[in-house]
Amino acid sequence: MDVLAIFLALGLLILVAYRGYPVILFAPVFALLAAVLSGLPLLPTYTEVFMVKAVNYIKLYFPIFLLGAVFGKVMEYSGAAHSIAKGITRSIGKNQAMLAIVLTCGILTYGGVSLFVVAFAVYPFAAALFREADIPKRLIPATIALGAFTFTMDSLPGTPQIQNIIPTSYYQTTAFAAPVIGSIGGGLIVIAGLWWLNRRKNKLIHKGEGYGEHSLNEPEPMNEGALPPVWLSFVPLLLVLVGNAVFTYWVLPDWYPESLLEQYEGLNIKTVLGIWSLIIALVLGIVSAIFIRLVYHRKEDHEEKSTHKQTLSTVITSGVAGSLLAIMNTASEVGFGNVIATMPGFKTVADFLLTMKTSPLISEALSINILAGITGSASGGMSIALDTMGSKYLEWAMATGLNPELLHRIASMSAGGMDTLPHNGAVITLLAICGLTHRESYPDIFAITVIKTLVIPLVIVITLLTGWV
Repeated sequence: MDVLAIFLALGLLILVAYRGYPVILFAPVFALLAAVLSGLPLLPTYTEVFMVKAVNYIKLYFPIFLLGAVFGKVMEYSGAAHSIAKGITRSIGKNQAMLAIVLTCGILTYGGVSLFVVAFAVYPFAAALFREADIPKRLIPATIALGAFTFTMDSLPGTPQIQNIIPTSYYQTTAFAAPVIGSIGGGLIVIAGLWWLNRRKNKLIHKGEGYGEHSLNEPEPMNEGALPPVWLSFVPLLLVLVGNAVFTYWVLPDWYPESLLEQYEGLNIKTVLGIWSLIIALVLGIVSAIFIRLVYHRKEDHEEKSTHKQTLSTVITSGVAGSLLAIMNTASEVGFGNVIATMPGFKTVADFLLTMKTSPLISEALSINILAGITGSASGGMSIALDTMGSKYLEWAMATGLNPELLHRIASMSAGGMDTLPHNGAVITLLAICGLTHRESYPDIFAITVIKTLVIPLVIVITLLTGWV
């Protein structure tokens, strides 16, 4: 009954998310339903587990959501997003619009920019690029997901995303673990993902579907004559990318003396360094995008004031409103996953998955993938699995002669597989940013998810046959 309660809650949440109902409301409803069916007290579970975990998530990441949303909006408002879209279209042709989005997302995430920030920042110029090439808008979320949620999130060696960092503390490895296998897996994901997206694009266009008429969160058409040059339009993106790395590795680690930080009880500089760095980098990106707008749209801004069109204040307000919906959706998902993780049935599922008698790589891949799917979180599912069995996987690997770096890479890649089910916070946020629904766009996101998941056993087979690291 305890296990059934978990899968009932998960199935209901996936169903309502797919049908467009607000996860903010239904995530706690179904989490508490599972809690009651498992014999846990209703109100304490809500206030002391669901709300505590949701609020802690907001505390940590609200500045990133807020500034990321504003950054995306001012990139659109400045004309930089549209200028980049036009420049890419001229350089590589309309037929390569999806490749351009995948590469842009990949560069940003591999540089350390948060997945959520990438979605906010890239969407405006993705929409402009797809409209320019007359590609169906419904394919934008899957294209962004391929670029930001897959190969640069956990496959390529050295990526600074959290999914690639968590295993280092369990296996005494580095972010560059198993570089050959990670690169092969990342390459397979990109090739298969682009094949799927181009196949879908050609099929939809053959049926007569173009970009389509959309009104929800649709970027404003720009004055072509006032667009900034492409090289200047990339400056805000580069400031975020480079600024994040500079402040993370060179500026902030020694910025504040330890004597000054001692007054903040429980503060660990290592846990907030990435957030602090990204906050500063996003502020730099926002300021530079606003400056571009002031330089290239001064006359247009004067005309807009007299006709009550879009202004800087309305753009920032729109970004703030969008960030609130995104953070609340994701925090609600985090609360749901943590309620599920406290249930007796979850321990039963975890114990079953983590004690299978097979290769440590296969057991680890299955365990993390399924736990990530249940919790709707790549980092959450991986953390639960490695907390429980990380040391045993390491012993098992050493006994069979497997390099711990392989455990690291398979763990990272497995976390980013089935985590992107319909109830995943990143998926819900991405669809909200794009102004699309699960019904319109999720099937293609799921195809990317399946591709990512199927590449993992293929990589394991290559690993076992060749012994490459």
